[in-house]
Amino acid sequence: MATASDGDKGAAAPPQLESFLAIGLDQRTAENALANRKVTANLTAVIAEAGVTGCDKSVGNLLYTVATKYPANALVHRPNLIKYILSEKIKNSAQLDAALSFLSTLGPDSLDPVKFEEACGVGVVVSFEEIQLAVSDVLNENMEAIVEQRYRINVGSLCGQVRKRHPWGDAKLVKEEIEKRLMEILGPKTEADNAKPMKKKKEKPTKVEEEKTVAAPPSEEELNPYSIFPQPEENFKVHTEIFFSDGNIWRAHNTKSILEKHLKVTGGKVMTRFPPEPNGYLHIGHAKAMFIDFGLAKERNGHCYLRFDDTNPEAEKKEYIDHIQEIVTWMGWEPYKVTYTSDYFQDLYELAICLIQKGLAYVDHQTPEEIKEYREKKMNSPWRDRPIEESLRLFEDMRRGLIAEGKATLRMKQDMQNDNKNMADLIAYRIKFTPHPHAGDKWFIYPSYDYAHCLVDSLENITHSLCTLEFDIRRPSYYWLLVALGQYQPHVWEYSRLNISNNVMSKRKLNRLDTDKWVDGWDDPRLLTLAGLRRRGVSSTAINSFIRGMGITRSDNSLIRVERLEYHIREELNKVAPRALVVLHPLKVVITNLDHGTIINLDAKMWPNASDDDASAHYKVPFSRTVYIEQSDFRLKDSKDFYGLAPGKSVMLRHAFPIKCTEVIYGDNPDSIVEIRAEYDPSKATKLKGVLHWVAEPSPGVEPLKVEVRLFEKLFLSENPAELEDWLGDLDPQSKEVIKGAYAVPSLANAVLGDKFQFERLGYFAVDSDSTPERLVFNRTVTLKDSYGKAGPK
Repeated sequence: MATASDGDKGAAAPPQLESFLAIGLDQRTAENALANRKVTANLTAVIAEAGVTGCDKSVGNLLYTVATKYPANALVHRPNLIKYILSEKIKNSAQLDAALSFLSTLGPDSLDPVKFEEACGVGVVVSFEEIQLAVSDVLNENMEAIVEQRYRINVGSLCGQVRKRHPWGDAKLVKEEIEKRLMEILGPKTEADNAKPMKKKKEKPTKVEEEKTVAAPPSEEELNPYSIFPQPEENFKVHTEIFFSDGNIWRAHNTKSILEKHLKVTGGKVMTRFPPEPNGYLHIGHAKAMFIDFGLAKERNGHCYLRFDDTNPEAEKKEYIDHIQEIVTWMGWEPYKVTYTSDYFQDLYELAICLIQKGLAYVDHQTPEEIKEYREKKMNSPWRDRPIEESLRLFEDMRRGLIAEGKATLRMKQDMQNDNKNMADLIAYRIKFTPHPHAGDKWFIYPSYDYAHCLVDSLENITHSLCTLEFDIRRPSYYWLLVALGQYQPHVWEYSRLNISNNVMSKRKLNRLDTDKWVDGWDDPRLLTLAGLRRRGVSSTAINSFIRGMGITRSDNSLIRVERLEYHIREELNKVAPRALVVLHPLKVVITNLDHGTIINLDAKMWPNASDDDASAHYKVPFSRTVYIEQSDFRLKDSKDFYGLAPGKSVMLRHAFPIKCTEVIYGDNPDSIVEIRAEYDPSKATKLKGVLHWVAEPSPGVEPLKVEVRLFEKLFLSENPAELEDWLGDLDPQSKEVIKGAYAVPSLANAVLGDKFQFERLGYFAVDSDSTPERLVFNRTVTLKDSYGKAGPK
């Protein structure tokens, strides 16, 4: 939050801030309310309706909740609710939440006081003795978990169980009673209680039945993330309030006749759309949009359009259109129809004529710089009030190509004095003498996003127009246009944008990385484009699992650590990727007690739990006199925390035999080790902690299968490079390592594009599209462990 300069420190606080503080709000909450125009207006109105200049903090907090959460379709009942709060008939958040839910369902219909008071617990008194009894019952039901988890027990879950018994009980008293009783049961906290919990090592599964742990049941939203969205027939409520600088307020909603007409056309089905602009490749943020748009339609047995938002003929490319259609299918979604905004150019043009005729649009001749200046000064354009017939004639000239580019635009006549810059007479049409890749050369004028988006939503009878939170500020202009033209109004809902650490997802930045060759194309495996993730070896199911785990929320656009994505990738690959042996940096080991020419074909498991009798779950691994291990798995000086090979030390070769180092062969200098000599134990009598991966010569003197392996790290050094001015300077120059001389077991010779493997002790890998029959290339998809627990020998 900005702080006042020295010269401003003595300035008086705004009158609204003083009234917000007077009702008991803390300074930060009051200032945040003041920063939001809508909250400021609502809270000022609520305080005026309450007729108070000061009140208790608990009452003030409830009034603040009314201002921020009150359902717009039931404004007629707000004064009554405020009376209940002031009289302390509604005195806690649980009662208020119930009241708001009741009124949201009721809408503008007449209020039945008896049903209302019953719904929100008016007059219900929960005694302290009842709270004590309920706490005793809950603690007894959870005693096994309490004894086991002690002070790490989830107190919030226990409070929730008490609230189910007494929803109108004092939440503070409930929590205090639970904490008091836990102290009586468990006694003072011990040193172990205060210590950070240690991560337990994974134990081998036993046949003993596992102890049942007490866990709170998942919420309805966790079970079904789409449960938060209303049904199409409920779309008669006020969508949003449009505040004008003159004090006028439009309350956008569908009339009964408009909604009935819409429902007749759609059959009452949910209709959504996924509307990408074809000006680049899709990234993982678009995967979230697809999950919400297509997922909601699928869950409700509805339909989802794939609509190309192609209003800018200079940016669209067929390459991007083809990619988007292909990647949507790869992500597991099937569009109801594929449409283009340009399909509706004639409809949009006719609606623009109608808008001009209503006196709600005008042809303007200001330059972009002048428009910006006038918006900042909240000044009307000098052409704003030109005659309607004149604007109609000029708009026709624009359509026919008789006016030069940049010399005229069509602007919506909204509210230049509005605090919301997105109501400052937005541009509806601009002139471009550029053929359109889909519509051809018919048009010399093209609609803007702000004009076309909402109208095409309406024309396609979209029930739920879903977009990211940065569009929240555009909601008033979205509904202004639909109300102005008397069009059907979809239900708009914004969700948080997906931001993932150590990468960028702005199309402009992605295009810069590609154009300036900082990466190897839009499908570079280091990028979070869907093409890049796929090339890296990530599946669509892993991406969708990650998106579902994030939830569909309106929370702030917080940064999600990339490790959370990697977790879901790793979880899936652990189940589907067969194991194989590959050595990245080979060190030659000669087995001196194995005869020349001897080849022992061993069985190696493709899956850890594979049955010894299942031949299909095994692959053959040749063991010969010459094997190769990782250079990092050998040290001249051994230590307790090193499980690799050292002079005089024995280790186990995975799926094979124990070997013991007997001699080290040096090169031209003491630091250059060219060969290790060792003896193997065919009896396998020795039990060893160190287990190494390895690859052997398939036959005497024949080099093992050579493959290229590409290791990828985070593309950027900083967690949030998008915030940096010199974001390109934050690129990690070591984010890609190419290893051309890795050795692999013979079975990998048949690997093809799409195949994925776990290279034991190294990570999960996928065949890259650069592979040829003569040269296999593998990309590391993800390591075996996250960045906090790197894999490899200790």
